[in-house]
Amino acid sequence: MLAACLQLQVQLCQREKNLLRALELAGLALQQGAEILVLPELFLTGFCYKSQGDDSPPYPTLDPFRDLAREHGCMIIGSLKSGRHNLGFVLEGERLELRPKIHPFGEEKEHFDGGDRTSPVLTSVGSVGLEICYDLRFPEVARSLSIQGADLLVTVAQFPQARIDHWQILCRARAIENQLPHVACDCAGPAFVGSSMIIDARGRVQAEAGQEETVLLGQIDIGERDRFQREIPCRDDRRPGAYGNLI
Repeated sequence: MLAACLQLQVQLCQREKNLLRALELAGLALQQGAEILVLPELFLTGFCYKSQGDDSPPYPTLDPFRDLAREHGCMIIGSLKSGRHNLGFVLEGERLELRPKIHPFGEEKEHFDGGDRTSPVLTSVGSVGLEICYDLRFPEVARSLSIQGADLLVTVAQFPQARIDHWQILCRARAIENQLPHVACDCAGPAFVGSSMIIDARGRVQAEAGQEETVLLGQIDIGERDRFQREIPCRDDRRPGAYGNLI
């Protein structure tokens, strides 16, 4: 499968500008054959805490992406603000699945409630394990998704430039320790890491962006994941009883 990170420079509180630019980048990705399109965290608004008529069911601001999903048979992944939730979404055809961010960070806690469970999203190409930004720092999230049958990890983020080393290491670590491909999409712009990555199940970076706004393309090979899991059978060798209350 060909995946695309739409590394958008998110303009704070500029919903219409962000929407139009996201659609432009999505069009470029689709022209190149992308089947999975991943957007940064809160790509429509950034961390805008002003009232902007936040999305609520049935999430009408996603209608242009619903049209793309129907027309091109693609999957679109990102997150949006809905009341006191930072909701990750997986959109495929007419189906919309939502997963809240588990760990709000810093000031976010004043505006968002964290989710209280993790579960992968079943899609036509396998199960997607979705995590949002700060969730990346908690290996329990990705491990829980993996144990529940995720075939692919996806992280949508607004990770700051000051912690670029953490971003790059953690993105690879989550792939390696769970033996799963990982699509990690961050924002563009001087304040953010950029450095969106598409990583295979062995932890090898297949494609990596700089800080600039771009469409990053890379292949996701589930067959390679299966070969690696047979080569080093970490799942079979786990001993949960020795881990106490950990997963």
